[in-house]
Amino acid sequence: MTEHKTPDAAPEPLFDPDRLLAWMTEQGLAFDNHEHPAVFRVEEGLELKASMPGAHTKNLFLKDKKGQIWLISARQDTVVDLKRAPKTIGSDRLSFGNETLLYETLGVRPGSVTALGLINDPDQRVTFILDKALWDADIVNFHPLNNTATTAMAQGEFRRFLTLIGREPVQVVDFERLGE
Repeated sequence: MTEHKTPDAAPEPLFDPDRLLAWMTEQGLAFDNHEHPAVFRVEEGLELKASMPGAHTKNLFLKDKKGQIWLISARQDTVVDLKRAPKTIGSDRLSFGNETLLYETLGVRPGSVTALGLINDPDQRVTFILDKALWDADIVNFHPLNNTATTAMAQGEFRRFLTLIGREPVQVVDFERLGE
């Protein structure tokens, strides 16, 4: 496994995977954590995910022309049209955020982007957008700040997680309908 260096300008995140799972347990959140080989892209983990119930996710860490930072969490099979999304979410042209900014705001590396990383963004620099298909799913699956595990939570537990960290999605967007 490749060891990443922390960018000089970025302090260590508040939570790492172990601290996150310990905190979730302390808060009484119910979850199942499944360890597995590293997965960097949605397509790579399809076999692993087939045995885990619930909606699996893709998470897009984006920045717009005005410097606003966005996290879009969507069900893995949802098509997120980055040309149509800006108008819907109220942003300017979107592009992927760089590794340093990702680490500074969510405390994760590329391949490990997750809504659970919002726990490392107490200043709420990242605007959180959630796919309606994910919002409606009974069980949601996210990486727990690294891509060598998947954490499954009932929808109610995920929403309670967001409440506990003082976050809610700014918008729940039906990305499937954007293409119509």
